[in-house]
Amino acid sequence: MSIRQSFFENALPMLTQLPRGAFLSVQANGTANTMTIGWGLMGFIWRKPVLMVAVRFSRHTYGLMEASDTFTVSFPSSDRYKELLDQAGKLSGRDIDKFKDLNIPVQKARTVDDPVIDNCGIIIECRTLYKQAMNPDDLDEEIRRVLYADDDYHMLYFGEVLACYRND
Repeated sequence: MSIRQSFFENALPMLTQLPRGAFLSVQANGTANTMTIGWGLMGFIWRKPVLMVAVRFSRHTYGLMEASDTFTVSFPSSDRYKELLDQAGKLSGRDIDKFKDLNIPVQKARTVDDPVIDNCGIIIECRTLYKQAMNPDDLDEEIRRVLYADDDYHMLYFGEVLACYRND
């Protein structure tokens, strides 16, 4: 099965899980981290299957994403990871090693150096093709007021899907 076919065949379960949380993982400069994401887009652009993830500038993961050109997203296929998603979203990788301290099981990704969550569900491995900082002046005023009252905006990372598979 091709990457494109696997990516689009898994679109519904990924988009269904995303608002409940997924693990964005990245490794750079000898440090690996994961964080919980609940926003993202998937589609086809530049003749490639693409997953877009958003990372706030204030997050520890932002610095790692800037230092790396790859990342992974692990979409849980059951409630098994519900508590870990909650903890990974509240605690900072600046303060703890989330994988070690939260006992998050990892495995090596197939095509990139970043970790993936072991026995999780759907795994996406990406190479960053483009990134764009949000421009507050171009943002809908209600969204800006409600979701960015603290002026902590996102960097948008558009990742070419290099691999899409199940590991559960």
